[in-house]
Amino acid sequence: MKNLIYIVLTILAMNIFSSDKLVGQDLHYSQFYNSPQTTNPALTGIFKGDQRFMGNTRDQWRWVPVPWFTLGAAYDQKFLPKKSEKYFWSGGINFFHDRQGDSRLNLSNLNISGSYSRILNAQNIITAGATVGFSTRGFAPNDLTWDKQWNGVTFNSGLGSGENFDTERIYFLETGLGLNYRYQRSSRTKLDLGVGAFHLLRPSAGFYNNEDQKLPINVNFTGIASFYVVDILDIQVHALQQMQDAYRETIIGGLAKLYVSQKRGKETQIHIGMGYRTAGSLIPTLAIEYNQYYVGANYDIDGTNFNTIEDSRRGALEIHFRYTITNVKPLKEFKVCPIY
Repeated sequence: MKNLIYIVLTILAMNIFSSDKLVGQDLHYSQFYNSPQTTNPALTGIFKGDQRFMGNTRDQWRWVPVPWFTLGAAYDQKFLPKKSEKYFWSGGINFFHDRQGDSRLNLSNLNISGSYSRILNAQNIITAGATVGFSTRGFAPNDLTWDKQWNGVTFNSGLGSGENFDTERIYFLETGLGLNYRYQRSSRTKLDLGVGAFHLLRPSAGFYNNEDQKLPINVNFTGIASFYVVDILDIQVHALQQMQDAYRETIIGGLAKLYVSQKRGKETQIHIGMGYRTAGSLIPTLAIEYNQYYVGANYDIDGTNFNTIEDSRRGALEIHFRYTITNVKPLKEFKVCPIY
């Protein structure tokens, strides 16, 4: 246990001191641990149960001229082999769409992911995962204003913009790989350490044909650990480090998991926590888990200078939903899996 705590704290410290200022990145959630397939394809199927449905939404900067809205959904499941207890396969599908600004700049992405998990022993498992998908990005210039529409005296929206875009929508292939290590001492004490990478083929993302604007590879490192403390309390700590070209984002946080009821059929947990993003945002989080249902919400309190123009420091509302199915297997097919 001491070694496990030391590993987690070391990762958190490395994330804090290696981070640069956040400028802007791909899709990201403050509750990244509730969007596993978009964080690391190797997290596909790494959960307690057989099938998992998830929904995510993030509403950011609603009170400024360029709000950013994200909506996502995902499904994954395990495929347990009948002839071996040393491995299993998992597969999943996920979709997300986000939109921002007066131009309604939007990105839609549909991915499928798969993973192979090798059970090393009763407490250790290694998983490799991959994802491939279809993405489209576009915008609508009709509501934009341009400097050429200023005639020197007044603004005239009837004047041309002077811009000639080759296209207002692009399409590209998404690719990703990931690796995850899980240590599980019990169902309530476990650790996941992972690395994931996206945009491996570096697709072109420009709206001008004569410009070579390739998406930089997005690499992230994750650490998620949960510790049994007493019968009514577990502690979770988590960290995310994203790197995409010159941009960096670091999120660290923790949750207290309170077991309100442990009666079979009425298992209830309440999660209360706080996180911090190195851009200067605090992330208070509240969640409730009842049997196989989970709902979590956080509100990012934006501490950057960007929001000082408003009457208060406003940020982003994020909501996550999860529903898990665990199949009851006949005794002749039941397989003891110490990891889960």
